[in-house]
Parts: sequence; C-alpha cells; structure tokens
Amino acid sequence: MKKTVICVLACAMLGIASCNKFEHQPEERILLGDVFDPTDKEGVQAKAYLFGIYSFLPNGFNRITGDMLDAATDDAVPSSETSDIRLFTNGQLTAVNYPDNNWQNSYTIIRRANVFLQNISVVPIPENMIRRYKAEARFLRAFAYFELLKRYGGIPIVGDNIFELSDDLNIPRSSYAECVDLIASECEAIKGDLPAASSALLTTTEYGRVTNEAALALKLRLYLYAASPLFNGGGVSVNPQIKLLNGYPDKDNGRWTRVLSTAEELIAKGYHKLPAGTGSIAYANIFTTKVNTDIIFAKQSANSTSLEANNAPVGYVAPAASNGRTSPTQNFVNAFPMDTGLPYVGLSTDLSQYENRDPRLKAILFYNGVRWLSRPIETFEGGLDKPNKPFLSQTKTAYYLRKFLGDFTNATTYANQSHNFPYFRYAEVLLSYAEALNEVGRTEDAVKQITLIRARAGIKPGNNSRYGISEGIAQTAMRDLIKNERRIELAFEEHRFWDIRRWKDAGDIKNSLKGLVLHKSGASVTAIEQMLTPFHFETKYYHMPIPYSETSKNRALIQNEGYY
Repeated sequence: MKKTVICVLACAMLGIASCNKFEHQPEERILLGDVFDPTDKEGVQAKAYLFGIYSFLPNGFNRITGDMLDAATDDAVPSSETSDIRLFTNGQLTAVNYPDNNWQNSYTIIRRANVFLQNISVVPIPENMIRRYKAEARFLRAFAYFELLKRYGGIPIVGDNIFELSDDLNIPRSSYAECVDLIASECEAIKGDLPAASSALLTTTEYGRVTNEAALALKLRLYLYAASPLFNGGGVSVNPQIKLLNGYPDKDNGRWTRVLSTAEELIAKGYHKLPAGTGSIAYANIFTTKVNTDIIFAKQSANSTSLEANNAPVGYVAPAASNGRTSPTQNFVNAFPMDTGLPYVGLSTDLSQYENRDPRLKAILFYNGVRWLSRPIETFEGGLDKPNKPFLSQTKTAYYLRKFLGDFTNATTYANQSHNFPYFRYAEVLLSYAEALNEVGRTEDAVKQITLIRARAGIKPGNNSRYGISEGIAQTAMRDLIKNERRIELAFEEHRFWDIRRWKDAGDIKNSLKGLVLHKSGASVTAIEQMLTPFHFETKYYHMPIPYSETSKNRALIQNEGYY
C-alpha cells in the first residue's frame, strides 16, 4: 500500500505517464495463509492471532465513556453531569441510547475464535499445543457468549460458522436454556486441555492466559446467574416467547446444585486461595500485584497511571490532573460493618464513622482527611478536592474511589502501577459457593465460607469465631448478609450492576441514594446528608436492549420487552 502511494505521487510530481511497478494487492495486507502458515514451525503468527482475540475482552476500568459501571448502581454516581452512564439511571435508556453496547465486540470475539479454530490445524506445531490453543479460543468464545447472555438473555448461536456478507444473516435468538447449555458444555469440554493454574503461572509469560480454573470459574458464574431469581422462573417478561429468551420459565431450586458442584470442583484444585495477610493493605494488594492466588483470570494491561488520573480526587496534579470521575454513595459506606462484623448503626453525618469499621472501607474509598500524595484530602465545600469551580467535575458525595489505585499516600507524584482488571477471583468463588449453600438450606456451611473472607478482610473473630455472624442465623438473614458481603468484597468489579438485577433487587433502590455535604469552620468539619439525583429504574431494565443497529440488520432478532 505504502509503495503504491509513493509511486503514484512520484509519477504526478515528475509528469511521468506511468511507473513500472504497481501492487496488485496491498503488500502490508496479512492473509489467512500468512497467519496459519504450514511452514511456521513455531506457530508465531497463529499465536499472535490468538492473543489478539484476548484484546477484545472488555476492560472494566472506567469503560463506560470514562466511568465505572458501578456508577449506575446504588454504590456510586458519576461525578460528571454529562456522563453517558446516567442513561442507566435517568429513564432514558433505549436501544439507541445504550452506553454498554457489547454486542459487536462479543461477536467479533466469536468470529475470530471461529476463524482460529477452523485454521489452526494446518500449523505444524505439537498436537498438545494445538489442543491448548483451541481450548483457549473456545473459552474466549464461551466468555463472549456469556457476556451477551447476561445482558440480553438468549442470543443467536452461530456455532463454528464464519459468515460472509452474501450469507443469510437473519439468525434468530436461541432460548436462554440453550445458551446456558452451550456455554456450560464448552467449559466442560475444554477444561482438560487447559493447564492448571499451578503450572501455567510458573512464568510471567504465561500469566493472563486461560487456565483450567478459569473455565470452571466461568461455568460457576454462568450457573450462579441461571439459578438466581430473575432467570430461574422469575422472569419479568409477559410475552411467552420473550420469556423463554430471558430465562427459564419454571423455578427449579435444584439449579443451585450445579453451582455447588462446580464451586467444589474449583476449590478442590487447590491452587487458588485468599492471599496471606489481613486488613486494608492485604486487600488493596490483590489489585496492584499482577500475580497472586486470588486472581483467576484478569485483563492484561501495561503498567500505567491511568486509574489514578481517572479516579483520584480532583485537587491533585501528579503530573497530570486527577479527574475524580467516581463518587461513591453514603449508601455504600453504610454497607460496611464494624470491625466486629456487626452492622454499622451510627449516623451518616458522624465523621468518626470511618473508625473501627471493616478495614476494606479504607482500601476502597477516599474520604475527607485521608492522606494522599502527602496531604490530607479535602472534600468539604471549597476544599482542594471540592473547589466548586464552574464546569469542573468533582465529587457529588464527599467521597472518591480508591480501590485499584497504587499506594501513593506519601508520594509526591504518580508512578506506573499494575492495573489488571479482575474477571474472576477466588473470593467470588467462595461468595458464590456460600450463596448456593444457603439457598439449598445449608446455611451453617455458608457461614464458614463468609468467615474465610471476613477473616482475610481483618474483621475480628469474636469469642465464637463467627466474625459477627449471629448463632443460628436464619436463611433469609444469611441471604441478606451474603448479598452485602458481595457488595463490599467485589465492589467496582462490575458485579453489583448485574447482582441487583439477577436478584431482582434493582427496583427497590428508587430514590434512596445519598451523599454528604461537608462544611468547614476553623478546624471543625460538619456533615449534612443530601439526597442525590433520583435512581430511575423500570422493569424492562432488568434486561438490556438489543442495539437498534442489530435489530435493523437482522430481521429475525426479537427485541427485549419494552424496547423498540
């Protein structure tokens, strides 16, 4: 391509009628034969193609036009008044105004995986390597299907087909049950061809690739969602045809047993565990240490200061301006128990509320007075981190997001830091296991899983070593406790948005979101609780709208109920 352009320009400049040599096709164009080359004994190009599929996996950090998905839940609001994330909470979500359009990206993964699977066998690399590569591609394809399923319900299954523009692309949606069965069967089929985490993580070059445990973690989350109220016979759709697309039409509590068996299989592998140490620092280190036993599968990213720039309080310039995009709510703060594990029952306006709390609070949130870049944060009115300047995006709640950021408490500038977004963690496995145990009536067994997480968090065991969980706790109370534990432990990892939907709890949020307004007089700071912009939720929002760009092209696609 480049040579052709240069030749044409030379002809024009010199007044020559023609040049001697033109390309018949762009020389830089990479063909399938170049990637899947029968003479490439090392499989270099094929491996690069496979790794390229990984790059299409979603990046959870500030990915919705610069905001965290959790800013569309009761855990946070966007600091900016113009953020597209507000479409989820202001009643304006439509098939056109839809800021989390994952459809095209997921089907790109599926198509590229199919191309890889169809062609990899011609590359003269060892058969065991081909089996592993194929298993990785099939995992990525299954993961893409799950990302679609949790948003839209049943979606078109294309099998191993690689469609061309001349093909009939009017492919209908498969039922929810068919999609669950497909994804689960893929995870089961490939797990034996994937290395165990204990072997795959021996070298840093292997880290980030799919392991046997990652396949089980995907299957576990799939079954967890499928057993949950929204999908397990509790669908909100009225149209019988759409109801089959959005979940199982019948409730079957036995679906929780699939969660149990998958969790137990993963736990029995033995490699993944909660890392050693307790308290705020141990929790924070999970997200800034590239290789640790809690992370099962994560998005690989180069070290950077991007998260600090996006989320740290706005009064810092280190070296570029911090944007403070995420404003956690007082509702989220109130969710943290005391360090005894008992619920917090104090006043939201009591600024001593942050002491003697669950240590994870200080690892997840910035609040007024916390030290950062060698000075205290000021989120009072007119403070350095809430200056109230025109057109400045700043906290709406007196809080900022600290989770995932490096420890720059006593630094003077940011330095490049590991920021790998976690897709699956061992802590999630324990939480999912606990949820399933409780739902089948094994509440005391569920307690044991939660105490593991609370112990690592730094909660005090108490005289009975139950970490604040009452003796003989009832199933209903334990269900609420597990939900709250997920809210804290998995905060801002893109779980809360989907959890409040699968539990059918999103409609209960309504107009309850709160923040603080702080005023400083001399050395004294006082707080006033303030209601935030109302959280608008409609029943149809339990499922996402299939993008209009897709329903207009594929006439066989049935749109989810309530969208046009």
